[in-house]
Amino acid sequence: MRRLRRLASLVLLCAFAKGPQGRLPGLRVRYVVLVWLGVVAGSWLVYVHYSSYSELCRGHVCQVVICDQYRKGIISGSICRDLCELRTVEWRTCLSPAPGQQVYSGLWQDKEVTIKCSIEEALNAKARPEAAPRQELVLFDKPTRGTSIREFREMTLSFLKANLGDLPSLPALVGQVLLMADFNKDSRVSLAEAKSVWALLQRNEFLLLLSLQEKEHASRLLGSCGDLYLTEGVPHGSWPGATLPPLLRPLLPPALHRALQQWFGPAWPWRAKIAIGLLEFVEELFHSSYGTFYMCETTLANVGYTATYDFKMADLQQVAPEATVRRFLQGRRCERSADCTYGRDCRAPCDRLMRQCKGDLIQPNLAKVCELLRDYLLPGAPTDLREELGKQLRTCTTLSGLASQVEAHHSLVLSHLKTLLWKEISNTKYS
Repeated sequence: MRRLRRLASLVLLCAFAKGPQGRLPGLRVRYVVLVWLGVVAGSWLVYVHYSSYSELCRGHVCQVVICDQYRKGIISGSICRDLCELRTVEWRTCLSPAPGQQVYSGLWQDKEVTIKCSIEEALNAKARPEAAPRQELVLFDKPTRGTSIREFREMTLSFLKANLGDLPSLPALVGQVLLMADFNKDSRVSLAEAKSVWALLQRNEFLLLLSLQEKEHASRLLGSCGDLYLTEGVPHGSWPGATLPPLLRPLLPPALHRALQQWFGPAWPWRAKIAIGLLEFVEELFHSSYGTFYMCETTLANVGYTATYDFKMADLQQVAPEATVRRFLQGRRCERSADCTYGRDCRAPCDRLMRQCKGDLIQPNLAKVCELLRDYLLPGAPTDLREELGKQLRTCTTLSGLASQVEAHHSLVLSHLKTLLWKEISNTKYS
């Protein structure tokens, strides 16, 4: 960048070096100035892009740290050998939303996969790929040597109760965790295996994937090593702006978002099919075997779909268990409702008299999803459907999160919306 600026300065100096007789005409001077400004602006954009890329994309650091811990016998996992010895896990495109959340598309056993790793200790220390990783990571400090399998079972159950609530189905989930922990299938759980599965449970998305494994709209877990794990390949994105660098996405105005969606998004009938899947996912979150979950970042960037246009949640990082959200809000001091926000848009009312956050969220999942679907479905909708669809979506966006309204009213509104959309695309190639 410095060399480009110096070159542009030399061009300008040469233009004015010969005095009045040698000066370029006014038009050419303006042209040179514009070229110089273009070079500076272009250099700045290149610098911003590559500096943000190097900050966001540190998968090599994840691999170095994970493989170092594996070779020392501290962690274990079903893909450790492929990742660290055979090197058959191929890292491809960086999709990381933040430095602490490393996400890559990849290839493993001839399958498209998503690689996810989140070792904050290594990343926050700005580790270099050639630097030796830290000897001990706090992430892998539990359980300690001497912990019995019974103690680990109780430890896991207590953790799940704290995060998902005291549910009768939790012992079955603990059984799944212990089964998963036996990575080498020798009917024993070693200390390295226990440390690895415990580290995975600390990852919000992994806990949700485990809880929603039987649901068709969540990605399937394929394997893990330490707290690094693989899921099914990245679904297609419903928001074309997701391909832009993260720093540039907020700069796009809402009108341009909608225009991009219409120009580059799927045809309307396919969008209707994706929307039906999204509504079914809302049902799954509400009627899950392991409690209720809240969507705390409802954006098109999280709406994905398969090659057959079946909905697939692109990112579960911002989906949170009800127990976790309530624990965050309980007794929280506030002056206004904005102070009672979990994630991006899970907001509860503020009791200004007590100056504490209340427990019920202002907007339930369904209302937020319907707000999203207004911009996603109404543009390009069939003329005879647009008025009724707009009316139902408006009704849906006014739903509140009050417990008395959630069960019956929400189910009715959701059922009407699904029926309306399915009626439009049934008996066609889009169904």
